[in-house]
Amino acid sequence: MASPYEGPVQSLVDELGRLPGIGPKSAQRIAFYLLKAAPEDAKRLAKAVVEAKERVSWCRRCFNFAEGEFCVYCRDDRRDPSVLCVVEEPRDIVAVERTQEYRGRYHVLLGAISPIEGIGPEQLKIKELLSRVGDEGVKEVILATNPNIEGEATAMYLARLLKPLGLRVTRIASGLPVGGDLEYADEVTLGRALEGRREVDA
Repeated sequence: MASPYEGPVQSLVDELGRLPGIGPKSAQRIAFYLLKAAPEDAKRLAKAVVEAKERVSWCRRCFNFAEGEFCVYCRDDRRDPSVLCVVEEPRDIVAVERTQEYRGRYHVLLGAISPIEGIGPEQLKIKELLSRVGDEGVKEVILATNPNIEGEATAMYLARLLKPLGLRVTRIASGLPVGGDLEYADEVTLGRALEGRREVDA
């Protein structure tokens, strides 16, 4: 089938359509927005993308985004190096930091175990995690993978590896969101909510 748009327009739509979560209609909408935008706005976006690709890499220690060798959290001497919070992606660090409850360091796995997608433990930064635990005097590892099937499988796998090392291994509690309806809860969330039940004060 012939492309509905001419060369550069179709190329822009195609490239935007390759981004995660962007379907064909969204790709068209963004492309048209960019084409109608002032040239300096489009150039600023293009420059931001190019600069991010050139200047941002993975932190050598925790695999968060970093400008230079280490990320902002690994460079911060005020953070407790004996506690490691393990997350799936760099964006999860942002969520944990928003709570303002955590002052330790992080380790980013860059994914979760998912046999359906062909992602096994060897594709994740698990070997590097085990190495850090041994080298950095870590006493507690908090498993903060997502509360879905893949995240649970990853947390269980890591717990089996870490427990024999004599560490305190904890899992973030998860349950039903406030204001949510029971019928819409998935089985993992509801199961965790039941497991984490506590006494009700009369």
